[in-house]
Amino acid sequence: MKRRQAIELTWQFSKRDVLGRYRGSFLGLGWSLVAPLLMLSLYTFVFSTILQARWPGIESESSLLYATNLFAGLIIINFISEVATKASTLIIGHANYVKRVVFPLEILGVSTVLSAAFHSAISIGLLLIFQLIATGSLSWSILSLPLLWLPLLITSLGLAWLISALGVYVRDTIQVINIAITLLLFLSPVFFPASRYPEAYKPLLSLNPLVWMIEDMRAVILMGEWPQLGPLVFALIGSVVVAYVCRRLFQKARRGFADVL
Repeated sequence: MKRRQAIELTWQFSKRDVLGRYRGSFLGLGWSLVAPLLMLSLYTFVFSTILQARWPGIESESSLLYATNLFAGLIIINFISEVATKASTLIIGHANYVKRVVFPLEILGVSTVLSAAFHSAISIGLLLIFQLIATGSLSWSILSLPLLWLPLLITSLGLAWLISALGVYVRDTIQVINIAITLLLFLSPVFFPASRYPEAYKPLLSLNPLVWMIEDMRAVILMGEWPQLGPLVFALIGSVVVAYVCRRLFQKARRGFADVL
């Protein structure tokens, strides 16, 4: 398949994934804006108004600041959750494409990541608006967000290929993914900064690659800091390696898809 045809096919699948999620609903695509807005409003009310929670290290009394710090971490967790959950049944849900020799199944993984990235982009836009309301300004550092997200997107693509292949042979994959996402939610610095990790467990918990991503996301959007070039380059190289290895494993596993489905 030619590159132009592959790009067009990827675009069509991504568009279908985004629109299909809300097909038949009253608001349609509007839910992609309403849902994160409602969740961010809920976090603000519960954590800042009811629980009177304050983010460690922030002296401001603004009720939005805890919610924005929390939401910054949740955006990344929700992105990973959407990609991994969809990937676990991706090939099974498109079994009719497996026996088509000319159909590049890798496109399904790409469209899954792109559709999840679309929803994350809307959530980031809302986060920027709330940050502007809370502080009255935005830093130029937000221009580095696409570069900051690039390693996560590439790594997620590799994981989508790997999980989708595994889901064909192990039907319990979706159950394992749900447990793994819950563990990531509470072990990653979502509800608290990474500095709150107990010293005894900090070296182990810091191995979680999402720690760096979540902390840098907050630093770029909420603190006006630019991401450190060294860790970013290292993450980018690592993500390319992960994606390459996962794609090779996917291609090898694909040979047996037709026998299982």
